[in-house]
Order: sequence, then structure tokens, then C-alpha cells
Amino acid sequence: MAMSNVGGIASIGVLAMVLAACAPALAPHGLENATPIIESDTFVARDGMRLPLREWDAKAPKAVIVALHGMSDYSEAFEMPAPWWAEHGITTIAYDQRGFGRAPNPGLWGGSDAMRADLSDCVEAAHAKFPGLPVYALGESMGGAVVLSALAGPHLPQIAGTILVAPAVWSRAEMPMSYRAALWLTAHLVPWLHVSGNGLHIWPSDNIPMLRKLSRDPLFQQDARTDQVYGLVGLMDDARHAPEHLTALPPILFVYGAKDQVIPREPTEAVIKALDGKAVVRRYDNGFHMLLRDLEGEHVWGDIAGWIETGSLPSEQVTK
Repeated sequence: MAMSNVGGIASIGVLAMVLAACAPALAPHGLENATPIIESDTFVARDGMRLPLREWDAKAPKAVIVALHGMSDYSEAFEMPAPWWAEHGITTIAYDQRGFGRAPNPGLWGGSDAMRADLSDCVEAAHAKFPGLPVYALGESMGGAVVLSALAGPHLPQIAGTILVAPAVWSRAEMPMSYRAALWLTAHLVPWLHVSGNGLHIWPSDNIPMLRKLSRDPLFQQDARTDQVYGLVGLMDDARHAPEHLTALPPILFVYGAKDQVIPREPTEAVIKALDGKAVVRRYDNGFHMLLRDLEGEHVWGDIAGWIETGSLPSEQVTK
């Protein structure tokens, strides 16, 4: 064999070892085999992982929402709509997903499969805590990707319905090649590198006081590791293609904003089309990505509560 070939093979081997050493990291999982349970301020998943939890209780609840927050966020994401829902007979449960908020290993990607399993576990625990009440799964942005992809998985959560709020469905194939290449390289070569959206001039909401509060919140992640972003994109891939694998599924409400600057319109509308009439859809002309916290967010809260009550929306608008 020529020496140049030997050198080339050796270089490839060294590169492979470097890439393996710098592979995207996953947060450690729990070690116990526990029964999922909701404690006063903690959700204990089946693997024993303890995730901080917030609960907004209705006095006489007629339904329960298990709510999943978006990327960089945590359970505080529902501090605006949840009290309103409680006043209208809906209890909301929200936990900090793995790697976010006060959950263990902040900043590390928890793994899409683990996040979907947590959803199923929390729904099971909610049924145990509120026997006889219908339980709905609500996912915002990244949380929406968890919920939607869980519907296509082997272990469908035992839910009465699904609420997708601006779900993160921007797949790799729909991103520019430069984005994909840069993400793969940074996630495998410098997975610890932190990146942010500063300078991109993206407005996630028109609620400026709320955005200023988030900018001062130490639990809201102002930047993210590149391997965390890589994990998110993998989850979005799962969600983008989930409609192709849906069979028996609960009713779906899909809400999004026409002014969303975070998730492009094209993949959002492609998923709606792929759902092929299986979802009630509403687009809010003045809505941004953080629909539930926008200045007109109360309209969205009311539509969600009304849909839970009746299964439809007033002046129902289905996007084709």
C-alpha cells in the first residue's frame, strides 16, 4: 500500500477519534425504575428523574392540561395563561423539561426519546392524581415538537386531546445547506460552544415587558450549547415527519401566529397540510411565536378553553 494512502487512512482515523471524543452530549438519565408520580412541586419520571413542577389548580376542575414549554424556557412559560384557565375550570400542570429551568443538568440536551417518555409519564401521573378527568397535552414550540412526535411513537400518551402552540417543525431538509453544515460541524467539534440569537433581529412576541422580564430571568437560557441546538433540530425532524405516521390519534388543536419569526411559515403549513383535516387549525393574524404571552394572548387562551369544552372554535378557521 502506498505511504500516501496509509497517511490518508491514518488521518481519517484520527479525525474519527476526534469526532467521537467531541460527539454531542446527552444529559444523564435517572437510574431508578419508579412509578411516575406528581408530588407537590416535583414530577418524578419513570426512570426516577425528578423534574421541577408548577401546578395551577381550578377549584372544580373539568379538565387537566399537561403543558410543555419551548426551547430555553421552563415551566414559568405558563404563568400568564394557566391562572386564567384555572378560573375557567382547567387545571394546568407544567414541568421543567430535562436540561431546562431548575431541572438537573441545565444546558445539556435531555434526548428526544426521554422527553417523549416524560410526557407519557406525566400524563399517567396526572390521571392518577385527577381520576376521571380528561387530560390534554399542550406543547409550545419545542414542547409542541415533543407532543406531536409522541403521537407518532409506539407509546401514545393517554390523552383526550392535543394542543399544538406554534410547534417547532422546521426540519433539516428545509434549512439552508450552510445552516446544516455549520450545525453538524460545531455540534461534533465544539459541542460546548454556546450560541445565541443576538443580532438576528427576531422578535418572538409583541409583549415587550414580558421579553424584558425574560432577559433578566436567570432560569431562562439566553444562549445554548451547539449540541443542544443539534438535539433540538433532530426533534424538529421527528415532529415535521410525524403526520406521515399518525394512525389512531386524539383530537388536535393547532394554533400559530402569522407573524411568527422563529418557525418559518412553510414547514408549519406543510405540517398542517399533512395532517389532512385531522386538526382544528387557527392562525392569528397578529400572533407571534410566543402566542400565549403575546399582547393578544388572552384570545388564544379563550380559544383553547373553548375547544376543550366543545371540540370546536367560534368562527372556526381551518388553514388549507
